[in-house]
Amino acid sequence: MIYDLLIGPFAEFDFMRRALVGVLALGVGAGPIGVLMMLRRMSLAGDAMAHAILPGAAVGFLAAGLNLFAMTVGGLVAGFAVALGAGAVARATQMKEDAALAAFYLVSLALGVLLVSLRGSNVDLLHVLFGTVLALDDATLLLIVSISSLTLVALALAWRPLVLESVDPGFLRSVSRAGAPTHLIFLALVVMNLVGGFHALGTLLAVGLMMLPAAAGRFWTRELTTLVGVSVLIACASGVLGLLVSYHSGVPSGPAIILVAGGAYALSVLFGPVGGLLPRFLPQRHLEA
Repeated sequence: MIYDLLIGPFAEFDFMRRALVGVLALGVGAGPIGVLMMLRRMSLAGDAMAHAILPGAAVGFLAAGLNLFAMTVGGLVAGFAVALGAGAVARATQMKEDAALAAFYLVSLALGVLLVSLRGSNVDLLHVLFGTVLALDDATLLLIVSISSLTLVALALAWRPLVLESVDPGFLRSVSRAGAPTHLIFLALVVMNLVGGFHALGTLLAVGLMMLPAAAGRFWTRELTTLVGVSVLIACASGVLGLLVSYHSGVPSGPAIILVAGGAYALSVLFGPVGGLLPRFLPQRHLEA
């Protein structure tokens, strides 16, 4: 019974094994990035940047159809253009960066949907918006794993400046010239992980596996390194459980994965020992002299 529920789908079907590797790679790469975005108070900005990928991916789709290389390059170019453009508008005008990102996000989403609709069918539009995690081929899987590996290497080499730039960028600029390069590295990691998530979960859901586990993990620990580990664990577990829910109930896999992550967030809000609702109403131990 347990074998049929938990192991059988992955042992029996090759597409389930590919999807498993894909969501695990996404969880390992996106989990730490989500924590950094939460530290920067950019949780909603991540959603805006995810939608910013859409017009570039749509241009790649118009040029070469559902071609991995064309859509990936287009998504990367569009993501960087929107991130840098919103930052430039915020610095050159009185507009805040979140408002600039919101404006770019709305225009990008509308433009991307329009471009896909010019040539593709409703099926193609759904593929771009919601992804096809159960249809990952070797090339797409290699891309996702490569992005995750590159993310881990970059975090290992630049973890301290990335954290410091997230918490107190003014202090980092005062003691080092690494502020601007660190910010660019951070934007590159965000865009790359969103592009990887886009191929599996689509532009509308790619940011879900990045932000929901990080937000859930915040209710379980105050220590940053532990938070990263908890976030990765929740992201990977959400991916695996979401695939199983999708297989056994016949629902779309991408939304199932994000809904499982949302369930983990809801449980964390209720039972998390760090600021959760129920622990706040339980009697606390008092310190004794």
